[in-house]
Amino acid sequence: MRKLRKRIVRVGVDLGKTVIQVHAVADDGTVIAAKKLPRSGFLSWCSELPQGCLIGIEACSSAHYWARELIKLGLDARLISPSFVGPYRMSGKTGKSDANDAAAVCEAASRPQMRFVPVKTPAQQSWCAVHSLREGYIEERGACMNRARGILSEFGILFPLSTERFHGELLKLLRQEDSELPSLARMALRRCVVHFDAIERQIAWCTGEIERHAATDPRAQLALKVFGVGPITASALVASVGDMNQFKNGRQFSAWLGLVPRTSSTGGKQRLGSITKRGDAYLRKMLVLGGRAALTAVSRRDDALSKWAVQLRARVGWSKAMIAIANRNARTLWCVLSSHGGRSADPPGRRWPQAGAGDSENSKCRLHGDQPSVTSLESEYPTAQPAWPVKARRKVALATDGIDS
Repeated sequence: MRKLRKRIVRVGVDLGKTVIQVHAVADDGTVIAAKKLPRSGFLSWCSELPQGCLIGIEACSSAHYWARELIKLGLDARLISPSFVGPYRMSGKTGKSDANDAAAVCEAASRPQMRFVPVKTPAQQSWCAVHSLREGYIEERGACMNRARGILSEFGILFPLSTERFHGELLKLLRQEDSELPSLARMALRRCVVHFDAIERQIAWCTGEIERHAATDPRAQLALKVFGVGPITASALVASVGDMNQFKNGRQFSAWLGLVPRTSSTGGKQRLGSITKRGDAYLRKMLVLGGRAALTAVSRRDDALSKWAVQLRARVGWSKAMIAIANRNARTLWCVLSSHGGRSADPPGRRWPQAGAGDSENSKCRLHGDQPSVTSLESEYPTAQPAWPVKARRKVALATDGIDS
């Protein structure tokens, strides 16, 4: 068996909670091994594989951990998105099993044009965990408030939707001695208040850690200079994406986030629909919320970028303009962060004009001024604004990307 294992050039792995299915093939496609392994014996089995052997793993829970461990063994571990694995399952959707999934992963890993998921570092996963906890606490806070509102509505008492007003109004109600609220319901609501305060403390801790990360990470500091990007978005971007050079251009990064329209084109006729909503839903949501905040503030500004956003809002409406700004911000972030990593920030085939009359050289990626980044909305939009490329003035602009079609 060890001699046969030396012939293995590619392995597909399907991870499970208790067992791991492997599907190993030789260079001619001959299946050498297709079996289940216990989690405790997976690394020892992989340690006998040839150095540099390609290990394809479906990107799922614990996939990044196993990929890091396999890389330590000298193997070429690569993660594949589940949406790219499904088409290679020979039995289709009806024949899903661990063995079929491992075989599909092995086949998908052999494709020369396959796009792989970069392996996250432990630090990246730690910050992603903080963001995930914060989102969970926010949902839990909303559920706690809704439970309290439901209890109060049974007694004919209606409460405001605002989080800040809700807490104060509820405490004021519970302190009223002449209230018609029964004592047992009052005791139940006091427990809701205690639970609400505990959740608020957890959210405050997560937010503080995220802001500290955004204030100390140099890449997050660069992201904070972008129009409509705050500390939470900057921290999530650094934690989720890591190296921007994995994307060829800004449009590819925007498409990875699902901020480009769906296409259903045939016969030379182009049909664009709503955005695809693929990729990281949390990061896409933060960029869209940042676009909404930016669109709210542009009416109070008189720079070129704000004028463009106001005209776009008048032409395509609020919702499409908000998505267009998020799309533009995604491309700008790729430009800024990929240039910071040592790669040219010019998208292929696109020229950026002179930065200004007083500058002595082209400003390829100087889309914003060098003002220090702060958390307030007004200060996140620097006074110095970019000189826009010629193509950005057309109807199908760089940021809108056909959204107004």
